[in-house]
Amino acid sequence: MIDHGSTLVMLLRLLDRLPALPPPPKQGPGRPKVYADKLFLKALVIMIVRHLHTPHELLAVLEQPTAEMTLLRSLLTQNGKFPSRRTFERRLNAIPDTLPAQIGCLGRHLTALLQPWAECGRAVAIDSTILRACGGVWHKKDREAGIVPHSSIDTEAHWTKSGWHGWVYGWKLHLVASVAKVWIPLAAELTPANTADNEVAPDLLCRIPAEVRVVLGDTHYTTPELEDLCAEDERMLVTTKRGHYPHRDDGVEVRRLFHKLRSSTIETFNQQFKGMFGGHAQVPTKGLVATRRYGLGSILVYQLILWYRYEHEMDLRVGLKPFLKAA
Repeated sequence: MIDHGSTLVMLLRLLDRLPALPPPPKQGPGRPKVYADKLFLKALVIMIVRHLHTPHELLAVLEQPTAEMTLLRSLLTQNGKFPSRRTFERRLNAIPDTLPAQIGCLGRHLTALLQPWAECGRAVAIDSTILRACGGVWHKKDREAGIVPHSSIDTEAHWTKSGWHGWVYGWKLHLVASVAKVWIPLAAELTPANTADNEVAPDLLCRIPAEVRVVLGDTHYTTPELEDLCAEDERMLVTTKRGHYPHRDDGVEVRRLFHKLRSSTIETFNQQFKGMFGGHAQVPTKGLVATRRYGLGSILVYQLILWYRYEHEMDLRVGLKPFLKAA
């Protein structure tokens, strides 16, 4: 029999304790929601942990006559009713739009719980990491001509140029994480890879804890708009400086220290995150909706793992990948 205290079940039960989001705008015409949003967050967590990337795969696995699936189906039942296939498809397709707010809310909750800045400055690092699209690549000449030479190509992805990887066809996962002994993802968004980092940054910075005082980024975030936004919230934006090296201005040594902190936080976190959720290879999903669900859902699962391990007095930096595999 499945232990009611199994790791996956305990992660799902944490969702019942999530801080409440602000109430959504008044619902327009149409049928009211029958099932709570958290029911489909639970379904998403099962999908991420068990590597199920479509509602069809999820339902096919839940139908298996095992004790574990019986328990999981009971957790996805509300008032004695289990959602239909069409309801799962519709609500899971809509869930990516709610995930940035949910990640920001849980990030603030974890910050209050874990107190990451108790022994250091209240700084965060902001950056994006590239995820390769599923299937083939859509070359510029074919895109301009409106020709899709192979059905495996994800036409909703796009190109970007990385200083490390060169030209990559895929997506960007934009992240803000705490600069501290424990890396807490505080805000996230996923876009096609050609989206500029500084376009997404304002929405990310609006979701981080109010006590943050320093925002560390690279040259892509050096814009007057972001500087003004940080100044309004009494924050200091510290970015690497454009121009020829070596820089010889008075602030170079301070920026070098901050750049080292940013790199050791966000770049190391990105590698750990990709290692846990398979981000070094092509994403397992196709299309913006499914890929946002996979990428942002993985960030939510990472936050839940931190919450679970904190409550069970486990290490918050080491052992997360085997923990996820064993869930």
